[in-house]
Amino acid sequence: MTTSLSANELKKMLPTLARHEGVWEGHYRYYDANGKQTDAHESRLLCRFPDSGHPYHQTNHYRWADGKRDVRDFPASVENGRLRWDNEFINGWACDVTLDDFGRTTMLNWTRTGEPDLYLYEMIQLSDDNLSRARTWQWFKADRLFQRTLVDEHRVSTDWRAYDGKEF
Repeated sequence: MTTSLSANELKKMLPTLARHEGVWEGHYRYYDANGKQTDAHESRLLCRFPDSGHPYHQTNHYRWADGKRDVRDFPASVENGRLRWDNEFINGWACDVTLDDFGRTTMLNWTRTGEPDLYLYEMIQLSDDNLSRARTWQWFKADRLFQRTLVDEHRVSTDWRAYDGKEF
């Protein structure tokens, strides 16, 4: 069931996710199942809890060393207590892991739109000071691990509005 929540209500419902609000820059590295690096690029992610529209909206800016660039938008709704995506890129969810009182971990599961046999799980681990995070993706295709992604990020700003619409 999809519910209409305000950004503030979502922050109360998923307090660890709320800690991600702001601008994060980092480095993505992709590895095949044998551990060989297959790709790498820089990133800037804007994690927003806007005042209107979707209660959460993330925009990812990517930049490769060869000059290639890509920007992807991920507006999200809320369904059954989880953040939910269903767009041209992904179909999936995110939720807080509440096994401890520290609010460090967010888990995601998604498939690529048009590729139902491809799915991944992502764990995002926040530092206690909220200045860095590490993300690990485990990719499966036809139920076999085929790729991993490691992402190291640092917080650039808590003010995503100052970066909204600006090129990376």
